[in-house]
Amino acid sequence: MKETQALFASFFVSDYFSFLGFIDKFTGLAHRLEKNFKEFDIFYEQIIQEHLDPSRSKTREEDILDILLQLWKNRSCKVELTIDHIKAVLMNAFVGGTETSAATVVWAMTLLMKNSIAMKKAQEEVRKLIGMKGFVEEEDTEQLPYLKAVIKETMRAPLLIPRESCENCILGGYDIPAKTVVYVNTWAIGRDPDIWENPEEFDPERFINSSIDLKGQDFELIPFGAGRRICPGMLWASQLWRCL
Repeated sequence: MKETQALFASFFVSDYFSFLGFIDKFTGLAHRLEKNFKEFDIFYEQIIQEHLDPSRSKTREEDILDILLQLWKNRSCKVELTIDHIKAVLMNAFVGGTETSAATVVWAMTLLMKNSIAMKKAQEEVRKLIGMKGFVEEEDTEQLPYLKAVIKETMRAPLLIPRESCENCILGGYDIPAKTVVYVNTWAIGRDPDIWENPEEFDPERFINSSIDLKGQDFELIPFGAGRRICPGMLWASQLWRCL
């Protein structure tokens, strides 16, 4: 995963000038990317074979891979599902969900450490709910409105991953050719004084009794994107952050 994240942060000439992609071969980035992909492919293949092993315990709870393999075996999807498709889903879960979730939690903790009043309120809310239980269950997180507000406030910070236009289009008066890499500056949206009061301040209170959510319907807060290309792991990630 460290190598994958390092490659994500690397400068690939082909990302900006596709006809100069040969330069990435000279820099060694193309080779590193291919090697990393092969290592992941071997890893995913091992996981799949473990789940297909007939001697595997039947008493274990099903996970997403078990469900995908059932669909693959039964041919019950409208679109033919292949092992490569299943590997792609695993890739999305591992690569798309690991670093992003960890970074969000780190940023939330950092912002709380810099804002002692907000941290104290979040701690008191969690301690009041837990009481003598000593632990938090998933359903308990729905009773933590301030913690939810902390997460929403944290999510004003990040940028979205880039998108690629499928066809020629006009956006804001600009002609955007097909297959153009497009960046949506969500950082600027999250710091817009016309939308947010005191946008540079970390203030979870702004989301208390607010109808703004993270589901892509409120365009002032779209850390997961919006529309048909919204992040498929949105609900899972939101629940994971509250549990962490």
